[in-house]
Amino acid sequence: MTVSVVRGGLLVDELSAREADLVIADGKVSAIVPAGKADAENVIDARGLHVLPGLVDAHVHFNEPGRTDWEGFLTGTSAAAAGGITTVCDMPLNSHPPTLDAASLAVKRQSVAEHAIVDYALWGGVIPDSISHLPELRDAGVVGVKGFLCDSGLAEYPPLDADVLREVMRRCADLRTLLALHAEDPNKTHQLGERMRREGRRAAMDWAAARPPSTEVDAVRMALDQTSATGARVHFVHISTGAAARLIAEARLGGLDVSVETCPHYLLLDVSDLERLGSFGKCAPPLRERAEVELLWEALLDGAIDLVASDHSPCPPEMKQTEDIWSAWGGLAGVQTLLPALLTEGVSQRGLSLSRLVSLSSGVPARRLGLYPRKGVLEPGSDADFALLDLERGWTLRTEDVRTRWPVNPFIGRDFVGNVVATFVRGTEVWRDGAARVQPGFGHECL
Repeated sequence: MTVSVVRGGLLVDELSAREADLVIADGKVSAIVPAGKADAENVIDARGLHVLPGLVDAHVHFNEPGRTDWEGFLTGTSAAAAGGITTVCDMPLNSHPPTLDAASLAVKRQSVAEHAIVDYALWGGVIPDSISHLPELRDAGVVGVKGFLCDSGLAEYPPLDADVLREVMRRCADLRTLLALHAEDPNKTHQLGERMRREGRRAAMDWAAARPPSTEVDAVRMALDQTSATGARVHFVHISTGAAARLIAEARLGGLDVSVETCPHYLLLDVSDLERLGSFGKCAPPLRERAEVELLWEALLDGAIDLVASDHSPCPPEMKQTEDIWSAWGGLAGVQTLLPALLTEGVSQRGLSLSRLVSLSSGVPARRLGLYPRKGVLEPGSDADFALLDLERGWTLRTEDVRTRWPVNPFIGRDFVGNVVATFVRGTEVWRDGAARVQPGFGHECL
């Protein structure tokens, strides 16, 4: 049995940052001991660095199988490792076929098993015609299922109307399956979009105008009413407004089993960036006014928001290269910059504590998705997943630094503070000095 010790760093958990040695045996944390007290044949030098539990990104689209020209697990997990992420949770759409039943889940598992370099979990999906498959998805080990309340952008993934949503929630409640929802009002967004297209409005800012904050708030309110009526467990993905986040937090305090996620692009970017980026800044929900960004930060800092995920949703650049915003793909790349964004804007600029960052990006997502305590924490018995961080190092994201399938990222050219020195999964170094240290297929599914 090989024993290693991570020595000399500040170990950060959800409560504190302290000097301690992390002892690792057979890929697991075996002990945490006072600094300098552990002996091992292999020493991982963490002097001057912080040791964080590896991030659990609850929301990525790696698009395998079927659309690996968009991303794929090899490039997607490489970018994750470069950003200190040790577990990714892949969404069911954009894959072809979408992961809507046990058969499509098996196809996905076979496709990705030889490509991942970090560990992963899989979401299932639900559309109106796939409700009967919910039990088999649960039994096959998905972390939950995802549905849309509005157009997903893909014909094979239609939305759930109010009546179907209630039935889905009833079935998920019976199965104790977590339901993830993309919440934007379908009628209002359709009406506004159609009106703008008739008027010949095709600029990036028209996309934002067609999906105002009220469309998210109204959809969340409706879904919460349905949650209350059915007792479902619901997770609201990529919430972009403080008002919607607070509605969900209030419902949670009132006894509903609900959680809320936001993303770095909603915390760092605003409509001025959408205007600058044009179609490359299109996402759903859209980037918001600066005042909305500030309200979202207030919700995060006072505890209304449960977790932060990347919603990494890339595509080939030509799917963005258009002057007609309605025809551009709506998604942003961001898995590699999730942690740097939180360190820079949250910890460095807004006083977010490192312990709270660990909760938002590791502990809470692992618990919500049923991966804890194997993932999301560094305690005896957990997987030895961690990142070594240099919190003092400033750097600028360059195109050549991007490890995703396409070197497209809304933060290119942005200055960051805090650098991932190395990333470890199950005690093995998977990333250092800009390169993978393991072979594709090292990553395991979390079951």
